[in-house]
Amino acid sequence: MSTYDTMRHFADSWGLIAMFVFFAAATAFVFRPGSRAHYEEAARIPLKNASED
Repeated sequence: MSTYDTMRHFADSWGLIAMFVFFAAATAFVFRPGSRAHYEEAARIPLKNASED
């Protein structure tokens, strides 16, 4: 088997599973309970110094 075939087989099986697990974990992290206040505070960062101008 060539290196290309080996890497393609890995990407078609375990690579796909790893990417899905990463996506599910990132989605769960973003929508976890209690994170709304943190994201609302981060959204206000660009506007904090606007009143000083």
